Amino acid sequence: MRARALVAGGLAAVLLTGCAQSVDPIERLGKKAAQRVGSYAPAGADGRPYRHWGLAAPLPAPPRVPARAAAGPGRVPPVVKRVPTSDKVVFLTYDDGAEKDPRFVDLVRELRLPVSMFLTDSVVGPGYGHFARLQSVGASIQNHTLDHPALRGLPYPGQRAEICGQQEKVRSRFGIRPRLFRPPYGTYDRTTLRAAADCGLSAVVLWSVSAEGGAPRRPLRAGDIVSVASGQATGPTLTERTTRVLREIERRGLTVGRLEDYL
Repeated sequence: MRARALVAGGLAAVLLTGCAQSVDPIERLGKKAAQRVGSYAPAGADGRPYRHWGLAAPLPAPPRVPARAAAGPGRVPPVVKRVPTSDKVVFLTYDDGAEKDPRFVDLVRELRLPVSMFLTDSVVGPGYGHFARLQSVGASIQNHTLDHPALRGLPYPGQRAEICGQQEKVRSRFGIRPRLFRPPYGTYDRTTLRAAADCGLSAVVLWSVSAEGGAPRRPLRAGDIVSVASGQATGPTLTERTTRVLREIERRGLTVGRLEDYL
């Protein structure tokens, strides 16, 4: 009798243990999720993504900047070529949207780069999904007109249609209205500023340094707005050009700031 009782007790314990496992699916899912997280590592054999992209160390986090109030409706936006700041930051900007390098999305995500993409609808074409992925990993989406015309000298209705039309296009695609505007070719006039104001934009952004092959044309300084060329048919990819700029940023003891935080 005693032996049968011990066997019955052991069987009951086994059954109870089995039931406990079967009725706790949340715990099992949690363990599986933990296993997946533990098995994931960023790019780079040692789990250090900055090394994968050719950097010697992680780029420092940019300083926190107090939120700035948007310009009031109808107020003429400032034209900004370089940000007046003592913070050791530069700003990476990209125009048009012709080059849709999938590795660039990985670069922005892994290094948490606050890049600014100034998009032209006729250039992006059917590729808005690529820029939605970039937005989801931290890139900001800004206005570069519908069709990329040289705006200076055009009448107000044409300039307004180009600028406001892209505001609406971005809103419909991304659920946001850009705050920043870059005129194609960097050309503008007073009519451009008036149209930009009427379309709700806070600043007209030019650039202080261009980087066509990935090498800035002059040494970088704090506050520089860098225009990284995109859409080049030959030579280094957009990702390769950007990593070259990043290595120069690192050599200068700078980091990448978020342009919208300063304008």
